[in-house]
Amino acid sequence: MSEQAGAARLEVKRHRDGAAQSAADWVAEEVPVALVFNGISHAVMMATPCHLEQLAVGFALSEGIVARRAEIFDVEAELVCGGAEVRLEIAQPAFLALKDHRRSLAGRTGCGVCGIESLGLLDLSPDRITPPSRPLVADAAIIARAASELPAQQHLNQLTGCAHAAAWCGLDGEVRAVFEDVGRHNALDKLIGHLALQDASPGDGFVFMSSRASYELVRKAARVNIPMLATISAPTALAVDIARRAGVVLASFCRQNGFVEYTADR
Repeated sequence: MSEQAGAARLEVKRHRDGAAQSAADWVAEEVPVALVFNGISHAVMMATPCHLEQLAVGFALSEGIVARRAEIFDVEAELVCGGAEVRLEIAQPAFLALKDHRRSLAGRTGCGVCGIESLGLLDLSPDRITPPSRPLVADAAIIARAASELPAQQHLNQLTGCAHAAAWCGLDGEVRAVFEDVGRHNALDKLIGHLALQDASPGDGFVFMSSRASYELVRKAARVNIPMLATISAPTALAVDIARRAGVVLASFCRQNGFVEYTADR
């Protein structure tokens, strides 16, 4: 078995037209990744083990653990025990708030989303984003350019056929950065972390994703003030509702010849 970032090369047997042939194939990796804040493990997720520092920074921001990049003092990733651990040092007020939140979760004995208190934990009521200085509208030309340029930059998916992509696009639709992962939310967190580490302004572009638009993707985008989310596949009704309330432009079924805008009347 050989490896490259995010993928492993395995021996397989291909079956075609009644015949079988031994071959080598690339398969996307998926490992447990533990996020540790100030020495305390907060979450373990399954993710593709590349760009883990960006993943952790993006998760901290998009989940509201920290409010801004300046509250993250250090981040370090290490491959351990068949998985990975990413250690972050964050500002003390943010860490104390995280500890309080963990205690509130541990103290609930309900059955998931059975009660009002549990539903409240989902945080489905976003504040409206701060509009960018240059208003961003869903435009056929910029959507078409992003849809045209993204496939060539999905290197992990080209190898494996098993990775979502989150792309950062300029106001003209140019694809400027792409991050991939087996999980669509992880891909977006990696991109958000990249933007934060580069001190990039979220108002200077939009996110284009190879997945459907689920509510958590829109919620993450809203938390970090991204003005537009475009996706190749369909949105959910909850994703549309959150986008409208947050002031995020949501466009889906994005192709080179058109798209559907869900927030035009917000």
